[in-house]
Amino acid sequence: MNRIEIEGVGLELTHIPGPADQAPLVFLHEGLGSVAMWRQRGRDWPAELCAASRRAGWIYSRRGYGRSDPIPDVRGAPGQDGFWTRGRHGPDYMHREAGQVLPALLKGLGLSQPPVLIGHSDGATIALLHASRHPVTACVAMAPHVVVEDVALRAIAEAKRLYEDDPAGESGLRQRLARYHADVDNAFWQWNDVWLSPAFATFDIRPECQQIRAPLLLIQGMRDEYGTLAQLRAIEAATPQARSVELDDCGHSPHRDQPDALMAAVLSFLEATG
Repeated sequence: MNRIEIEGVGLELTHIPGPADQAPLVFLHEGLGSVAMWRQRGRDWPAELCAASRRAGWIYSRRGYGRSDPIPDVRGAPGQDGFWTRGRHGPDYMHREAGQVLPALLKGLGLSQPPVLIGHSDGATIALLHASRHPVTACVAMAPHVVVEDVALRAIAEAKRLYEDDPAGESGLRQRLARYHADVDNAFWQWNDVWLSPAFATFDIRPECQQIRAPLLLIQGMRDEYGTLAQLRAIEAATPQARSVELDDCGHSPHRDQPDALMAAVLSFLEATG
């Protein structure tokens, strides 16, 4: 299966086979990610984790990312087409993904037990939001965003400058992202526009984190250009059962920068949670 349809929209989907007696891993990508972007620097980190933990896995690209169907009029006025939104994202876009799209996806997969969510960046935030309202076996949040930090806004503004300044250059940001997305503008602007919008400045999911009851592992790179340890400290204050791992010499993508250290941390967590 390389595609699933949710309320008339096709989403790119990859399945990693594994035993059915343990909760499967469901991978949630970053704000510019996709199924393919989990595989970096010659490593297929999700497949390696599934094999090492002896679990099945599912990876999907959110709408407008990877090979999933695009968002109509992605820079236009926000609107609603039944189940799905169109136009620019509102500041609740991750709430919608966590509370509407992800439950529909999991139902469509027909899982026999609640999954272990493995989220990165925006995907980590979506994982936390989902875990606050729906049953999960456990949750791993890598470089999560629970509040908006100035460091993130500076990095996202710089990404916009790089994307616009060299739209067709072979080594430019747009060209590099186009390797992973069928509609690279759809992927970039749905993320960049909402994060830099005034309405998003007050985004704060600390109250939702207080509702999480599942085991929770938090991962933060010490050289993350999009966030600081303040994110983990906020989650720890809201969710006493959270365990945190801080990775040296690691930027925003632990599965790319420190794949072995990340693997060891996640495997230890999974073994402890059963």
